[in-house]
Amino acid sequence: MSSESVSSGGSNRSLVIILAIVAVVALILGILWISGSAPSFLDSGSHVKGGGGHYFRGIAGFVVAIACGAGAWWTSRKS
Repeated sequence: MSSESVSSGGSNRSLVIILAIVAVVALILGILWISGSAPSFLDSGSHVKGGGGHYFRGIAGFVVAIACGAGAWWTSRKS
């Protein structure tokens, strides 16, 4: 076993953990935005105004959650 394979294994594990955490946080934020109960500080500085803005943010949260979850799964799957 070379040191190269050992170091890439630790790097992959860290990447999987980071992607999984981002996916969970994005999913929670997506749910909060869709339900309309997101804290007001998350909306500050947003260019999306009006009644439908929270739906766009919620969908974006779900898309990020799916992409990061798929990335974590794909990275953990590779050996």
